[in-house]
Amino acid sequence: MDIKDASISRRNLLRGAAAAALLLPFGATLASCAAPGGGGGEKGPAGEVTADNPFGVAANSMVDAVIFNGGYGIDYVENSAKLMEKSKGLDGVTVKVSPSTKIATELQPRFVGGNPPDLIDNSGANSIGWNTILDQLEELDDVLEANNTDGEKIADTVFSGVKDPGTFDGKFVALNYVLTVYGIWYSSSLFEENGWSVPTSWQDLKDLGAKAKEQGKYLFLWGKEAATYYQTMVIDSAVVQAGDDVRLPLENLAEDAWSHPVLQDILNIFYELIQAGYVKPGGSGTQFTEAQAQWSNAQEALLYPSGSWIENEMKDQTADGFKMKGISELPLDGNQTTPAGTARVEAGEPFIVPSKAKNPEGGKELLRTMLSKEAATDFAKSKLAPTVVKDTVPADGFGSTALVSQSEIIAAADGNVFTIKSTNLYGMNSDQLPIWNSFLDGKMDVATLTTQLQALVDKVREDDSIKKIEIK
Repeated sequence: MDIKDASISRRNLLRGAAAAALLLPFGATLASCAAPGGGGGEKGPAGEVTADNPFGVAANSMVDAVIFNGGYGIDYVENSAKLMEKSKGLDGVTVKVSPSTKIATELQPRFVGGNPPDLIDNSGANSIGWNTILDQLEELDDVLEANNTDGEKIADTVFSGVKDPGTFDGKFVALNYVLTVYGIWYSSSLFEENGWSVPTSWQDLKDLGAKAKEQGKYLFLWGKEAATYYQTMVIDSAVVQAGDDVRLPLENLAEDAWSHPVLQDILNIFYELIQAGYVKPGGSGTQFTEAQAQWSNAQEALLYPSGSWIENEMKDQTADGFKMKGISELPLDGNQTTPAGTARVEAGEPFIVPSKAKNPEGGKELLRTMLSKEAATDFAKSKLAPTVVKDTVPADGFGSTALVSQSEIIAAADGNVFTIKSTNLYGMNSDQLPIWNSFLDGKMDVATLTTQLQALVDKVREDDSIKKIEIK
């Protein structure tokens, strides 16, 4: 689908725009992919290959899946597991789905021990750094080349560009399942009640913070495990303002990446907001979903930066009539060099199949089931977020204002979207968390924040044992 189709009609909004969202930043070409990988590294299929069993899953085998238990939970994979177990051609196959909030901590020892799970959702703050496991993963081209459970070739049912977020050094090793819009979320009803205008740049935040304070509220708040959500907001805002001039140095570990003037200007405004008391203190001692509930339920703060998983994550702790909506992350001012509407939109929740797993064929079969229209539609309806499977979200967003605003962000971008890979690629998030907690607590100035974040970048760049991957 042509990415320009996003503006043709509201009914096709998510379809056309999502295709754009999966493309590389600012119209770059997609990364090339190597030939399809076979099950279990060098060994062949364990069972008979048939139309209903394209990967040759062995009869009576068990599939071991470990899924990040975050904003989307794990029930969507459990539901696909049930569908898979009932599929014809998979005699006696069972699926075990286990939750995890610490993927790297719990699964890196299994990689080292040669007994990793068959399918992993490598997501969350404690995800495994991609550079450490790339040579231990199955290539997933054959999943897209297979037919889905309806007999359609999967590659024809997903948005174009689906391979890019999970392609490293030309190898497609991670299938990102959920289309994620990164933005700033708010209660449109609260803004309407108070006559507040939604900010359009960082220049608007001081005035909005003062208005929030007049009502006994804060502009922002945070929780300790999600402090780097604000790093995401700062980086994305800088890219919205200045494009690849900011993005590429950060992605490719440049010596002075964090000293870029746009980043520094945004950080200085942020520091002023913190010092003015517009950011609720104490987040470094608050569990992140508890902090998010202070925003979505108690409405103690006006804005919260997050990916579009936030609505589903907080659906049981959101005030009645909240009318959650989102806007793309803000440019520094009215002089952005990127096209108006530029936003960070990318496929997330990366699923991987380790080559040394006991049943990699089963891991791929579970992915195949997740990519069926039935499973993908159920996910979109229950999680209020689209997957990479086309034609599963209606124009009314299943009645969700947040999902409708996602479509509006994507349509406004009109193909001018970008992704950020480096933080997860090199597993820096856990080291960045304490730095951002200190900054948000008002205990660290911009110069110190810059020095410490740059030191982490420099450490990765200068470590010859860490494989570097050029990002374009």
